[in-house]
Amino acid sequence: PDVIIEAQFDDNDAEHGQDHLQDMLTDDIKKLSLDIGEKGKAAGVTGVQRTKQDDGPKVNDPRLLPDEFLQRTAKVVYILEKKHSRAATGFIKLLADRNSELFKRCAMFSPVDHRVPRVYVPLADCPPDFVSKPEAYSQMLFICRIVDWKEDSNFASGQLCKSLGQAGEIEPESEGILTEYGVDFSDFSPEVLECLPQNLPWVISPGELAKRRDLR
Repeated sequence: PDVIIEAQFDDNDAEHGQDHLQDMLTDDIKKLSLDIGEKGKAAGVTGVQRTKQDDGPKVNDPRLLPDEFLQRTAKVVYILEKKHSRAATGFIKLLADRNSELFKRCAMFSPVDHRVPRVYVPLADCPPDFVSKPEAYSQMLFICRIVDWKEDSNFASGQLCKSLGQAGEIEPESEGILTEYGVDFSDFSPEVLECLPQNLPWVISPGELAKRRDLR
């Protein structure tokens, strides 16, 4: 068995230097080896067979293991910044269990981005005829925003924000992407538009072209 020898020494031992401590540990190991050998002979042990499981280090204290045998672990203690907008583009459908109490209150929102979890949304946020004609909205894109995710639930909770239109069309798909990434695509305010040249048509002056690199 692996044995850890702890040497205790006072200030007098320290004065003899590191060589004295090394010699003392070496003597202790030799004595221990002789004791183990004699005990093995007394017990009738003629040899030791090693197996694959014996190849690894047998140290109870993980602080004595090399770094290559350790797995670093950590615990999240605080969310400093929420990077995701909590908004997603996807489709709504009825719950599979029609006899459940949840079927009467919620619908299932399935995001297009599979990295986002599926979301329970209130039926009050869905179109009025969604329950009676769910197939009419099978290809309709919606924007949903996640508001909560309870620890004991497999799905998050959210609210439908708006209907974008048919999937596959450029305008609904583009608006969904911009909303997911939190891009403000609303119209510019009058204050911003006043910063633009008012005398149209406007052209770049020759002086500006001479000192700038043309990337058009």
